[in-house]
Amino acid sequence: MNIALREKPITYDELYEKVKKIIKKEEELDLINKAYDFALNKHGDRKRLNGDPYISHPLEVASILTDLNVDYITIVCALLHETINHTETNISEIKEEFGEEVANIVQSVSKINRLELSDDKDSSAQYLRKVLVGLSEDVRVLFIKLADRLHNMRTLYALPIEVQKQKANETINVLIPIAHRLGINSIKGELEDLCLRYTKPDVYNDILEKLDGSREELNDLLLEMKESISDILTANGINFKIKGRVKSVHSLYNKMDNGKRFNDIYDILALRVFVDTEQDCYLTIGLIHSKYRPMPKRFKDYIANPKENMYQSLHTTVFGVDGHLFEVQVRTYEMDEIAEKGIASHWSYKEKGSVKIQSMMEHKLEMFRNIIEANNDIENDNEFASNLNSELLSELIYCYTPKGDVLELPKGATPIDFAYRIHSGVGDRTIGAIVNDQIVPLDHELEDGDIVKINTGKEANPNKDWLNFVKTSQAKSKIKSFFSKQDKANYINSGKEMLEREIRRRKLSYSEVLNDTNLEKVLKDTHAVDIEDLYLSIGSLRFTAGYIIDLIYEDKKDVMDIYLGRVSNHTNITNRAIKGDIIVAGTDDILVTIASCCKPVKGDKIIGYITKGEGIAVHKHDCINIKNSTRLIDVEWNMSNSDGSYLTDLSIKVLKGKNQLLDIITKASQKDVYIESVKTYEEEAYTTYAVTIKTSSSTQLDGFISDLKSLPFLIDVVRSHK
Repeated sequence: MNIALREKPITYDELYEKVKKIIKKEEELDLINKAYDFALNKHGDRKRLNGDPYISHPLEVASILTDLNVDYITIVCALLHETINHTETNISEIKEEFGEEVANIVQSVSKINRLELSDDKDSSAQYLRKVLVGLSEDVRVLFIKLADRLHNMRTLYALPIEVQKQKANETINVLIPIAHRLGINSIKGELEDLCLRYTKPDVYNDILEKLDGSREELNDLLLEMKESISDILTANGINFKIKGRVKSVHSLYNKMDNGKRFNDIYDILALRVFVDTEQDCYLTIGLIHSKYRPMPKRFKDYIANPKENMYQSLHTTVFGVDGHLFEVQVRTYEMDEIAEKGIASHWSYKEKGSVKIQSMMEHKLEMFRNIIEANNDIENDNEFASNLNSELLSELIYCYTPKGDVLELPKGATPIDFAYRIHSGVGDRTIGAIVNDQIVPLDHELEDGDIVKINTGKEANPNKDWLNFVKTSQAKSKIKSFFSKQDKANYINSGKEMLEREIRRRKLSYSEVLNDTNLEKVLKDTHAVDIEDLYLSIGSLRFTAGYIIDLIYEDKKDVMDIYLGRVSNHTNITNRAIKGDIIVAGTDDILVTIASCCKPVKGDKIIGYITKGEGIAVHKHDCINIKNSTRLIDVEWNMSNSDGSYLTDLSIKVLKGKNQLLDIITKASQKDVYIESVKTYEEEAYTTYAVTIKTSSSTQLDGFISDLKSLPFLIDVVRSHK
């Protein structure tokens, strides 16, 4: 693929001529004109780093999107997408001038554009990808972001080398996988070449030099093969169009990266034939095969069996002129539209009642969210990154049900992954699998084109061993969910048995202990919903069975009275019990929680507060919520336990400007502090970030705060209190 580097930026008149070919309604064209005038006025005489007028960027982004046949709202938003971050415009003004739909999309794009990788770690990429997908509730936000990045990559030469590499790595880790999953190959292919150019310039230039050295010969071969196929199709009365190309630098790099030498790569040449009908596709491939011998096992029929992203085409590799290998793809013009532009080209059809296309787009976006959500409970960054990359970046295979339905899976997927992709109920009841009429084990790795039949049993359940080999997050999530529910049932049964055993040990009557009056009191004091919830609390060791009985019979005292009674003789911390990270005076069967109001972290001076039904809440010693309270107990940190992390809140006030959040995230990364969430509050003269962070100790937190205070735009940073 040739990298598009425009010598002269597009003008609005040129863009408007392109737009009129896909947008016909006058009122829609009028809104596009209004958006351009608005953006031009806001950006004024500002210049980009390469010297172009700043308005050229939104014009180029809109032009890229116009090539994808998007709707007029997307073009309007493309023209406006930089007005919030780079001018004095606020979202209320956008909403007033262009409506709520446009304002929501522009605001989402603006939020995404404020976030960048803080380093080259893949964990940072996963964090940004998570934020990106979470913000993109409207798929058009992703279209604009991809086009925005493509134009920025085309002009990346104007930035310092380190920034070039950072942007390229961000694109590789975050945006190319999204373009791939949305099927927007025209953007994906160009981004891949551009990223290779900036991340591995020596490799890129070496491949380019080798291609240039044989370019004349390769072009002659392409021309000869095109003429030969053209003669065949013309002689058989087929209307067609044919294109030839040398494969992209990135495509050749992948082959070399897998161990091939450049001189050993034979399928450098590719031809694409466009015809009018599906029938002509098959006729064309047959005519080509009748003259040129096809390479075994390289024929793929994606017309009869389209990919999940609606991609359709016939693929073959043949020994062409002079014995050279040529990859040939045959498709209709409509199939090519979908193959190159993906679901973006069909967004504008939603008003025409294309439920299938609309549903497919929502499915694609939902897939991103499901992958992210299925991995949310994984705290280890490397594992989190590995799981995401195995699905978003891996090679895809396409397998079929016995009825011919196609399912898209990552390479290495198993019959269990296939079963859960059909339905969670099928996955849960799987007992065996037949692949291509052969019985296979459940950890068998499926291959492209396999026909898979799943055998199920009514009484069957998932096996925990499946977690050791399944590939997809969907399967892992469903299996874990099943056992989570099963564990809950086991906890309930265990809790009931523990309570009954304690009642028998004390020679009491079960019906008397848990009569209606006692049960009502216990449920109220423990905040349990019902008797099963109470059993669950006992089975999961939140409360002991003895504590529940004590709660009933110790003079009908409530939770706080019982705890205070225990503490009265143990005010010295030396008589203590360790509960994880907290050492509590005088008791060893009590629930300990970190107070959500002041959120202490290890190293802070702390005190325990005896709550009603929730055990000991650990507060900072100076927390205003427990000032003058009498229900306090001595607690201290278990400093011998080096594990653990704690959430706490910071209020960071900064001067208005660009990229402050990026600098804050960078400081956090340098101190190994994880930013859990950020809320932004805009004022006239400054911005306040309400930040929740995860830290291991007060020492680490103090170091982070100290680093923040070195930022020139910082006004104040304090630990906040609810």
